[in-house]
Amino acid sequence: MPPKALNPLAMKLMKGVIALELVGVFGAYGLFQMMNNSQDFRSSVNRKFPSVLEVYYQSNEWAGVYGVRERDHEAWSAKQE
Repeated sequence: MPPKALNPLAMKLMKGVIALELVGVFGAYGLFQMMNNSQDFRSSVNRKFPSVLEVYYQSNEWAGVYGVRERDHEAWSAKQE
């Protein structure tokens, strides 16, 4: 017995969900790249969304990249003085 084809509404919904997932993945990748390349951008993220910056620091530490958090705090405290 051959499998039934999905109705057109189900196909549209499935394509929409896949498209949203792709947008989310590429958006997260773009955000990570911007945070990875710009200390000023990390500073603005720290002011607006500190929990997002914490996730960035933790992901770097899990990947074995240490010292980013400390360098940022040193640079930001030097700017305040």
